Amino acid sequence: MKTIIIGGVAGGASAAARLRRIDEKADIIILERGEYISFANCGLPYFIGGEITDKNMLTLQTPQSFKARFNIDVRVLNEAKAIDPKRKMVIIEDHKNHITYEESYDHLILAPGADPIKPNIPGIDSDCVFTLRNIPDTFRIKNYIDTNHPKSAVVVGGGYIGVEMAENLKKAGLEVSIVELADHLIAPLDFDMAADVHRYIKSEGINLYLNNGVQSINNNTVILQNGTIIADMIIMSVGVRPETTLAKDCGITLNAKGSIVVNRHMQTNIDSIFAVGDAIEVKDFITGMPAFIPLAGPANKQGRIAADNICGIVSEYTGTQGSAVLKLFNMTVATTGLNERSAASAQIDYDKAYIYSGSHASYYPGANNMSIKALWDKKTQKLLGAQIVGFDGVDKRLDVLATAIRFGAKITDLTTLELCYAPPFGSAKDPVNMLGFVAENIITDKIKQFFWHDIENLPCDGSVTLLDVRTETEVSRGKIKGFINIPLDSLREHLNEFPKDKPVYVHCHSGLRSYIACRILQGNGYECYNLAGGWRLYESVINERTVPEYICTECR
Repeated sequence: MKTIIIGGVAGGASAAARLRRIDEKADIIILERGEYISFANCGLPYFIGGEITDKNMLTLQTPQSFKARFNIDVRVLNEAKAIDPKRKMVIIEDHKNHITYEESYDHLILAPGADPIKPNIPGIDSDCVFTLRNIPDTFRIKNYIDTNHPKSAVVVGGGYIGVEMAENLKKAGLEVSIVELADHLIAPLDFDMAADVHRYIKSEGINLYLNNGVQSINNNTVILQNGTIIADMIIMSVGVRPETTLAKDCGITLNAKGSIVVNRHMQTNIDSIFAVGDAIEVKDFITGMPAFIPLAGPANKQGRIAADNICGIVSEYTGTQGSAVLKLFNMTVATTGLNERSAASAQIDYDKAYIYSGSHASYYPGANNMSIKALWDKKTQKLLGAQIVGFDGVDKRLDVLATAIRFGAKITDLTTLELCYAPPFGSAKDPVNMLGFVAENIITDKIKQFFWHDIENLPCDGSVTLLDVRTETEVSRGKIKGFINIPLDSLREHLNEFPKDKPVYVHCHSGLRSYIACRILQGNGYECYNLAGGWRLYESVINERTVPEYICTECR
């Protein structure tokens, strides 16, 4: 059996290694048009920023190591130019020896990956404009910094790679700005969760230009839809598109966005041709809808599945849920599953909860709070997605939630999880458990919620009671006008001041004390609504919307 693999990074290298582990006698060839195989895409920004100092650490395998360990014929600088499915032949251009030749196959795996998008704007081909997708890109950027000593940089695009690049350019000593067309960084986050990221990244000295786009580049001037920025170098990080020209030309079915369509066994519409990685259309694990989610973890799994099926082992890919984590200086940002936008797009009737919990026991030194948000399906109560922004312990909690989603857990199942506890690592009631407790209270109607985006519509005509149960010291640092302040521990003494025929909207700093206040009020015959996420979330979001605070018309 002879298998040719086109593309030697995540999916392709994984498929090749798996094929060899299953079949010692198989003839396996990797064709890679570049100079490197099995390199760490996700580590590239950290070489530029100096976190990774040895460039050799960027390559997980070399052609020589692959040959020695797996007896795989790796041909770098060999580009597949065409596929002839009828003859089962690949036409290859050897860039090193300047020859063109043919190679037959029994099975073919396409793992060409994706190319960075370069917008069609004037000046995009300037010598100071770069993209980052592979090792040569990395060396070009690093060499430019070392040779030209730029003082400033603009990163166009606020996704994972763009934000990582901004951090590492800052660490390399540059003044850095991020330009993002959307209203917030990191698209899988909802705006309310991104607000903390915006505040933090600005505190680290990075400038943000949100709701803005690049119109043109004129030498060192980046002309925006609104304003201009002078910069010595520009990094374009506005996304990627699947590299599928080769597939299209040989008759493989693509979707409307150019991704290769495969079945659950990673097979294309052409017999004996498989496809994996960033070039393919995947199924969203939660909605079941077609999606484009280019991530290294799924690509590796897909490579393994394609290899299994080639070797006669029935194996299926069940979908991608988009679990991802980002380091931003000392902050950690992690997401999995659906956000509000994608849940609404899928027409799912969902609910949501926020908590603000410590990374470990508060009495043990060094605890930091994490902002956690989760969505669930109102009908089935299944967990749909989660987002966490914080510092220590974020990745651990997000991995638990991602696992829960993969195994079809209900949001209330989180209450039953028995997670590791010791004061340096967590709490007896872990934040994941607390998320389940909060959701369970909502589902069982023990608490009713209102949200930060509801505040501007609350009446200030006396028809409702607006109550702030924080301490006087907390209120002195900022408040929502129209809310009267009665600290939680004094609430029972003031119950006779609230008419029972008027609903009470109550908030505290995080939502915990106001939940207790609601239980007190409900126990005394009041209808009560708790501000989800509390003042902390509201203030963060409103600050990042450039509105200082909500003041209703009647209360001015």
